[in-house]
Amino acid sequence: MGVSGVGKSTVADELVRRTGWAFAEGDDLHPEANRRKMAAGQPLTDEDRWPWLRLIADWIGEQEAAGRDAVLTCSSLRRRYRDVLREGHPSVRFVHLLVSPGSLRDRLEHRTGHYMPSSLLDSQLATLEPLEPGEPGVEVRAEHDVAAVVDAAAGQLARVGVVVPGVRDRSRGDCSR
Repeated sequence: MGVSGVGKSTVADELVRRTGWAFAEGDDLHPEANRRKMAAGQPLTDEDRWPWLRLIADWIGEQEAAGRDAVLTCSSLRRRYRDVLREGHPSVRFVHLLVSPGSLRDRLEHRTGHYMPSSLLDSQLATLEPLEPGEPGVEVRAEHDVAAVVDAAAGQLARVGVVVPGVRDRSRGDCSR
């Protein structure tokens, strides 16, 4: 989870490569109207997000019903959005990727091939509600190389009972918090 440009897709790709887990890119589940709106530089409203979040929650339920471990990328910016994803889905754990606003802006300004413009970063940062006590998840600094970020995430997840096969725990360094 995290704002655009934090590295959700990159970290998820590496995690899936190492584990072989099922994967869904949350951005791919956005209705076309949402994509057009964001591409035009307009932030999404809660009304735009609810159907998208329900699609994501349905995908999570399908993975749980099939007994598959899975990785899903989703901004999950607000607690109430995360609550929709968790409702009835006991397997959900969030990995909140943390990157400084300056690094985020630089990443977004140099990113190509994505519909989300850098002009929406401030809106996302204003909307973001970090994980709260009691929410099932971890926070990981994501300004390091992707291997170190995945290792740190695996180490943090192990501390909350999620075993990530094939991933070293390098979280004792400065990659996690």
